[in-house]
Amino acid sequence: MGNRFFLYFSLLFCATSFAQEILLKGQLTNTEDIEGIHILNTTSRFNAVTNENGYFEIEAKLKDTLVFSSVKYYPKKVVVKKEAHDYKYIEVTLVEVLNELDEVYLGHGLTGNIEKDIKNIKTEDTFNFDDVGIPGFKGEPEEKIPPVIGGVVTINTVNVEALYKYISGYYKTLRTKRKWEVQNKWIAEIFATYEPAFFEEAYGVPQNRAYEFLLFCMETSTLQSDFKNENFNGVLTIFKTNAVIYNKRNTGN
Repeated sequence: MGNRFFLYFSLLFCATSFAQEILLKGQLTNTEDIEGIHILNTTSRFNAVTNENGYFEIEAKLKDTLVFSSVKYYPKKVVVKKEAHDYKYIEVTLVEVLNELDEVYLGHGLTGNIEKDIKNIKTEDTFNFDDVGIPGFKGEPEEKIPPVIGGVVTINTVNVEALYKYISGYYKTLRTKRKWEVQNKWIAEIFATYEPAFFEEAYGVPQNRAYEFLLFCMETSTLQSDFKNENFNGVLTIFKTNAVIYNKRNTGN
């Protein structure tokens, strides 16, 4: 009987130790651009951000999965192994994203006339929203939308064409299309950092709905400005909060 109790308590102790949550400290071994790297514990949803020296602290248990994300590095998943858990310390090395510039071809026989020579410069195909599977505005963004007072209507004149565009709703549609274009640009940037699989694994958002989810976040939060300003801790908070609302809407709960 005594041996059974001993075995029972031993197993209970091992199970408790296995599930023990610790404050895991760590550092990036990279030497450049190591501040502001965000870390998400996909098991517990705890998150952290590295300081200027690449150090971070995050709550974690044995076998938890940590996801490291940054604009300048490829996302990386790290499983908390026994050694790191026992020592409460971990080191991580990230792989830098190498941004390749479009190939530029300079025409033969430059004339010295800057305006003429610029027209002869050929580049590879420009970015196309269709290439990444998201809609994009393909109109003429150069067209200005004048203000009604002082632009369309002045003391001495009335711009009939511009007035008609206001009345017909043309300018309203144009504003909407330009808004979509800006949003799609930032969604493409976000997808370069967070793959669709990340949203499914971390927040339960299906991969085929990742674009729709990001558009929802754009419309209801400060995601665009936070990502633009590299406030990645704020970005993750928005993902976490909005995913709960988005998933409830899609499941009907």
